[in-house]
Amino acid sequence: MLRILINALRTGVVTTRYPAEPSVPPDRFRGAPVLRPGSRLPLPAVCPTGALTERFDAGARRVALDLARCVFCGRCAEDPWAGAVAMGRDFELAARRRDDMRIQVVAGDPAVPAVEPVVGPTADPIAEAERASSEIHRVLGRSLHLRHLDAGSCNACDWELYALLNPVYDVRRLGIDFVASPRHADGVVVTGPVTRNLETAVRRTVEAIPEPRVVIAVGACAASGGIVGEGYVSAGGVERVLPVDVYIPGCPPRPEAILFGILVALGRLDARRPPREG
Repeated sequence: MLRILINALRTGVVTTRYPAEPSVPPDRFRGAPVLRPGSRLPLPAVCPTGALTERFDAGARRVALDLARCVFCGRCAEDPWAGAVAMGRDFELAARRRDDMRIQVVAGDPAVPAVEPVVGPTADPIAEAERASSEIHRVLGRSLHLRHLDAGSCNACDWELYALLNPVYDVRRLGIDFVASPRHADGVVVTGPVTRNLETAVRRTVEAIPEPRVVIAVGACAASGGIVGEGYVSAGGVERVLPVDVYIPGCPPRPEAILFGILVALGRLDARRPPREG
């Protein structure tokens, strides 16, 4: 016992201060790709998940990156596009709307505004999302109990999710915990694409959670279907089955990224907003 106490004193506090203080990812960390406007951007065929798309408008080539589909593999940043695309370091990428994770730039024409928002519905979904967040925050306060639901993942996102419970991240210090039953939960975090065999179970699990409830899609597969996509064995992303409140991109997202997304769902942090023109 004395040896344990001595080791604990020598180790000191290992718990991160994030989000109270910024977190610096390790050197080898890959964040979202950064597309440089006016450069020779890669063709969509380079991306294994279809995260890159292009269209031609008024003589300009517009390339869009869907962070929900991106697995941060870095293929688009390799030669010969290394000067046009760079792997970023940002992990705070959680968004309330699917459209907020689409970034569009104009390739080969520096005179055109650098980054353009992808136009969404005519209604104001951001205001609606903020209203829902305010209601959730009013009911749940600063506490949130979540039920983890693996809908068919490879377990990479699951391991990052479980890391939130260790002494380094200690998610319970923020009033967030994971429970075994959906009836004891305020929301659900879903990992993996929704397989056809689990589609009914996913719906029933969420229906068992009392209102108001939150649905958080963790990882590229849950956010969009990822590499698996949609087919006879997979329904694709969670939004194909359930209304999603927060999307957390990444393959897998690091624990701080998941924590950021959960705090966005609670209304304690602001979600990622789409870039604005100019």
